[in-house]
Amino acid sequence: MAGCQVINVESGMPTVEVARTRLNQGLRSAKASGCNVAKIIHGYGSSGKGGAIKADVQRTLQQKRASGQVKAYVKGEDFSPFDSSARLIVERCPQMARDIDYNRQNHGVTIVLL
Repeated sequence: MAGCQVINVESGMPTVEVARTRLNQGLRSAKASGCNVAKIIHGYGSSGKGGAIKADVQRTLQQKRASGQVKAYVKGEDFSPFDSSARLIVERCPQMARDIDYNRQNHGVTIVLL
């Protein structure tokens, strides 16, 4: 999808630290290539209750938003027209309204506005 880079941090069942490194490298790469949105695939945890990687991705993105490194982000479960951050992302990158996870409540992804 043009303007959006997919960053899969859960591939191969990595440790939280490896997943965080993939996240940081992927976000830097996306920004450098001119993407304005990144879709992070972090999974939801094998227990079905939310995993450590997802929690760490959320904490990392919260810190990056507070420091101005990312403009906004929305959890996959909230990625719908009813969330203000999701509306901002779709406003800045209209093709995200056609993303397979838009309005599907996917707990295994997070969408980031760079």
